[in-house]
Amino acid sequence: MNANLARGMLQKMGSSCCPHHAPSTSPFKLAKLHGNNKSTDYAFEMVCSTLRFGKGVTLEIGYDVRNLGAKKTLLVTDKNVQNTIAFKNAEQSLKNASIEYEVFDDVLIEPSEKSMQKAIAFAKSKPFDSFIAVGGGSVIDTTKAAALYASNPEADFLDFVGPPFGRSLQPKNPMLPLIAVPTTAGTGSETTSVSIMDLPEHKCKTGIRLRCIKPYLAVVDPLNVMSMPRNVAIYSGFDVLCHALESYTALPFDQRSPRPARPDLRPVYQGSNPISDVWSREALRIIGKYFRRSVFDPTDEEARTEMLKASSFAGIGFGNAGVHLCHGLSYPISSQAKGCVAHDYPQDKNLIPHGLSVMTTAVADFEFTTAACPDRHLVAAQTLGADIPNNADSEYISRTLCDQLRGFMKDFGVPNGLKGMGFEYSDIEHLTEAASHSVPNIVISPKSTDREIISKLYENSLSVY
Repeated sequence: MNANLARGMLQKMGSSCCPHHAPSTSPFKLAKLHGNNKSTDYAFEMVCSTLRFGKGVTLEIGYDVRNLGAKKTLLVTDKNVQNTIAFKNAEQSLKNASIEYEVFDDVLIEPSEKSMQKAIAFAKSKPFDSFIAVGGGSVIDTTKAAALYASNPEADFLDFVGPPFGRSLQPKNPMLPLIAVPTTAGTGSETTSVSIMDLPEHKCKTGIRLRCIKPYLAVVDPLNVMSMPRNVAIYSGFDVLCHALESYTALPFDQRSPRPARPDLRPVYQGSNPISDVWSREALRIIGKYFRRSVFDPTDEEARTEMLKASSFAGIGFGNAGVHLCHGLSYPISSQAKGCVAHDYPQDKNLIPHGLSVMTTAVADFEFTTAACPDRHLVAAQTLGADIPNNADSEYISRTLCDQLRGFMKDFGVPNGLKGMGFEYSDIEHLTEAASHSVPNIVISPKSTDREIISKLYENSLSVY
């Protein structure tokens, strides 16, 4: 795909975006080529959880829950994390503070609507007034949903789910307090206002995007990621990388339209902005220096600590800016998994880890987007460690950045593109169809150029390195 096609596509995308991780209710949101006008926004907001970072801070949770005046706490985790130091320290802290609590450990890795409703039903079954999530993004996202619907027990599940599958209503009641304790260096969910789940009937994922589901407190403890298995470190690290890259190259906040009629209508994901840029760039710098070290030597405490920082930093960045193609195209890939392609993950279901599905199209996506904002892609490549001159042309920038992404995939020996995960060329139509349903505004007609581009990005991702 040439630069003119990329520019034409991005111009047509103007006010469109991935509905689950992006600045508006429309599809993919990328950097636009034209300046501001009166119909676009003029302001941005920075929203994130209070973040506490330090070795051993998990043992402080009991004090926080007691200070909330909580009478009954729900501690949410999964069966694997329940055997780790993270869960044991969280539980011990509650006992030390004499907090009454119960445990829900039936969280599904890559949660579905059904698995989330199971957690919601449990949360509604007793008068829980506070929540603690100990786990990766699946656990934290599930706990956000459980706390939200327990706080609004009359709501239908689709009331708070975003378009096109849900109603995207504002809840009547604020969410009860949630403390998030991440055990992976990946999703950044401990700092964000989003919860993602799979909708198998639509062969795609969807999400809840509401400021009120932001955790009250993120307890980010390096001790909790030292036992992270190799592939979990890789795939959660891919998620950090794509969060940082996509949010940094997202449509600028002052080019997003329409301008909200009231401040409270400003979307959660507002487009790239000066504050998000700081967090995204710092996450990229850390990734360039520490990602390989954290994978190749799991005893490298410095590297694992830094990657955990990068996860939260990128979460703050994309949590206010949004992401675009990598995430938008990843949802059908995860939802249509043909088997379990991930060691170190549960083998009892078809599963493609989120970070792997996001990274699979990253090379094709950034080859396509560089022409729209080469300056941003240049800075991203340089921040990751590339020795690339400031006057490099768009093609050289694209090639350099994408070679960096291929390098991570090749060095880690991950499945090589869609074919490496069991997909064939014949599956592209199904992937494109699902992506088109989840981002309806990007499809003008069944024969639209936009749909052809989505299909081409999947085709270019069949083999990556």
